[in-house]
Amino acid sequence: MSSPAPVELVPDAAPEDVLRWAYQTFPRIAIVASFQAESSVLIDIASRIRPDVSVLTLDTGRLPQATHDMIDRVRDLYSIDVQVVAPNAADLQSMVGRHGVNLFYASPDLRRLCCEVRKSRPLARALHGYDAWVTGVRRQQALTRTQTAVVAPDPEHKGLTKIAPLAGWTKDQVWAYIREHELPYHALYDQGYTSIGCAPCTRATTAGEDDRAGRWWWESENEVKECGLHWSSNQ
Repeated sequence: MSSPAPVELVPDAAPEDVLRWAYQTFPRIAIVASFQAESSVLIDIASRIRPDVSVLTLDTGRLPQATHDMIDRVRDLYSIDVQVVAPNAADLQSMVGRHGVNLFYASPDLRRLCCEVRKSRPLARALHGYDAWVTGVRRQQALTRTQTAVVAPDPEHKGLTKIAPLAGWTKDQVWAYIREHELPYHALYDQGYTSIGCAPCTRATTAGEDDRAGRWWWESENEVKECGLHWSSNQ
């Protein structure tokens, strides 16, 4: 079977073709998984392409137990190693010592600092040595994500390429794939959650609310509801 055309030239390329091209193009590539629904889809597709899938995940220290359970389910199902990346202990000690354990409630700036220490810095360290990383970000998820490219240089991690195979998919497509292939999914979805992050920063949503309305819900509606992994103030 011939190789697919470079996916940056095929905007509507199927996720399978995007991932197959990515694995052919980049010697060192990792899926960065949050273990939300999109992670289930990406890991399943990747595992059908190759057996040695590299998966990274960020353990912020504030994750719900259901996320840890989901990591174990996926690890066992696919017999893959999941690299669990933790924040730097000295960074945590400094931040908490100065601002308290629940600093994120105090102001958006302190919430962003917490995300930087617990997510952005650990991811930057974990991606050292890789050529590219795969994310489950979709354009439909938020206004800040509507311009997400399937393949693009990553401005936050110099020299790396960021790949979003599901960028053009809808939520219905994600869940149709999960149901069709009977994939495991995060237990909090059955409790009304539509976006899942750290336990104190995430709640279930109600009918009519945006999928990300349960993230940092105490902040102003005008505040950007992103942690910094996929959006920065420079954008």
